[in-house]
Amino acid sequence: MSKIVAVMAGNVYKILVKPGDQVEAGQDVAVLESMKMEIAITVGSGGTVKEVKVSEGDFVNEGDLLIELD
Repeated sequence: MSKIVAVMAGNVYKILVKPGDQVEAGQDVAVLESMKMEIAITVGSGGTVKEVKVSEGDFVNEGDLLIELD
């Protein structure tokens, strides 16, 4: 299982995947907004989205779990 975490504190601007989606290494899975900048969150390795742990509009801190992959 692989875990995707927030790279910095900010608001979850957009979730680009849902449970069951197949993702490939380097694919954007979410976008954070911090200080008027949008930061794309990408996956390091491919897999299947098991669970999305956050919702659009949520505030997250650096290191918070966003998405789990199988």
